[in-house]
Amino acid sequence: MPVSYSQVYVQSAGLFMPGEPVANDGMDAYVAPLNRLSERIKRRILAENGIQKRYYAIAPDGSTVFSNAQMAKAAIESALQQAGRGLEDIGFLASGSSGGDALMPGFASMIQGEMAAPPMELLSVHGICAASVGALQGAALAVEHGQHAHAMAVASEMPSRLFKRSRYAAQGYDTDFDAHFLRWMLSDGAGAVLLGHAAPIPQRPDLRLKLHWTHQRSFAGDYPVCMQLGLTHDRARSHLDFPSWTDAEAAGALALRQDIRLLPHLFDVCIHEYARIAHQGWLPERGIDHFLCHYSSEKFIPVVDELLNKAQLSIPRERWWSNLAWRGNTGAASIFVMLAEYLQTHHDRLKAGDTMLCFVPESGRFTAGYMLLEVEHAAPSSQATVSSFVQKPAPATEALTAASSASALIAPPHDPASAPQALAPLLTELASIWHDYRSQVWRTPLVRRIRSGHMKTDDYLCWMRQWIPQVREGSLWMREGAASLTGDYAALAALMGVHAGEEQNDFKILHQDYLNAGGTITNIDALQRNPGGQALNSYLHSLAATTNPIGLLGAIYIIEGTGQRIVPSLLPLLRQSLDLGPECFRFLEYHGANDENHLERWLMAVQMVMALDTTGDAPRAIAATARHTAQLYLMQFAHILEDAAPNRAATDPL
Repeated sequence: MPVSYSQVYVQSAGLFMPGEPVANDGMDAYVAPLNRLSERIKRRILAENGIQKRYYAIAPDGSTVFSNAQMAKAAIESALQQAGRGLEDIGFLASGSSGGDALMPGFASMIQGEMAAPPMELLSVHGICAASVGALQGAALAVEHGQHAHAMAVASEMPSRLFKRSRYAAQGYDTDFDAHFLRWMLSDGAGAVLLGHAAPIPQRPDLRLKLHWTHQRSFAGDYPVCMQLGLTHDRARSHLDFPSWTDAEAAGALALRQDIRLLPHLFDVCIHEYARIAHQGWLPERGIDHFLCHYSSEKFIPVVDELLNKAQLSIPRERWWSNLAWRGNTGAASIFVMLAEYLQTHHDRLKAGDTMLCFVPESGRFTAGYMLLEVEHAAPSSQATVSSFVQKPAPATEALTAASSASALIAPPHDPASAPQALAPLLTELASIWHDYRSQVWRTPLVRRIRSGHMKTDDYLCWMRQWIPQVREGSLWMREGAASLTGDYAALAALMGVHAGEEQNDFKILHQDYLNAGGTITNIDALQRNPGGQALNSYLHSLAATTNPIGLLGAIYIIEGTGQRIVPSLLPLLRQSLDLGPECFRFLEYHGANDENHLERWLMAVQMVMALDTTGDAPRAIAATARHTAQLYLMQFAHILEDAAPNRAATDPL
């Protein structure tokens, strides 16, 4: 859930960009190409990212002109000067950065020392882009709870020292694409935000800027490392595992890398998280008036725009603003630099009642960060206008889901954008259920064992033994459900019958896979579902026996989605861990390739139901069944390894 505030205001925002702006054709003086390949990579990256100018805190000879702490100090001084405040007014300082000038102590301590500031409370947030949101949240809480009248959040980045050509000498001036990539993407700079109680912003004495809430959520448990410094390219060794840092540098462990193949998932996750908090009522009904979006490259603008549209949360493009083109990508500092410059140059656009959303996606191991602000009249309280922001309480079921959910590694089975407009609300709710379910499945003992590479053939056979009888029931409850459909639902009954017919022999394929892998139980009737599978089976047969059980479409969404979205991600890992031939994975291979077609048929069925629904009950029934099916299918996953080599639990590094 977002962290909300009732009495925190942005009193000023400052920025500091070191030296003179460096155009694209001047970059080689600071970040020289390493070889012929890097020159080509440079041209490609600059053509895509849209950055025309950036700043470096190093000189062309590689020497440091401004340290990271000095840049942070300058940004803080800018914010204080605008607000007419001094260091003695600051009781709390929070810093956000991917790294200061020293490994220890904390960056906030180094900034305080650089400023020779009086004693104060400190917080050093170490991360990448979203570290700024963490720093601002810490500062805001200090003000909200009355610990300090003023708190400062600062974010500063200085990656240029990592990109000097000399850094690659130990590797023979050669490195992989992931390390090349960021050399032409990142640059230096700092931003700072002063928080306190209600006060006008310097640029508009008639207005003040209220902080409504901050929200940050990490999905590191769902994703591999995307952007990192300190690990080898294969992420197998830390720079601290080498005999010396010279050896670590030669092995490429001190090169800043980003796995661009993972980046598309980042925005999908962040927008789904945004949709989740929107669904809980954390966004203003009037929409967003000013959207400050941190993206590393302009190529991601249509990606973010499309995902917002899919989630039915589109923000008109004329309300977007970014200074990436002329300030560069300064990592954690970017959103503060953006906010400071927007207040300086676009304050005339602000009017009381306007909302401002700051969005920060972080690729490190995927974190989503958001801040929502509102413009108010800076009038005496007796004349103040009523806020246009209304937070709707989340229904109890949504609050329960929010408390346990984590967003997905894999997209939901159906995107709202791929369906008619009328289905978008239902598909959005189903996507939220899906993300919660998928993330919890990802943490079950079975999937953790598969992901860790410790899956054994006995584990696979144990899984199959419990899954085969469950799969056999699928066509049975679908036929039973089709037989319970009456009247106008005849066409839906026929469609479900076709689907059941296609899947009625799937369990035989799965049983043969089990036998091919070394299974010994030839009589399928001797195989038993585990407690979760039994509960799921009982639930679906019970529902199928009711009159017009259209909620079964929610069950199909989860079950077919598991085959389309989860199974394909597990199959390559199973093949790596198990010394088994393709004849042992035919069922998994088939469903990974064909369940997408099944889901297209599912969409057709939902359209039929929605066209016939005159009471508005259909979406609720489908969503409720999807939620219950997800809970029971998760239980089935959780029980799978309970009778498989129980003594191994003590030795598995899970």
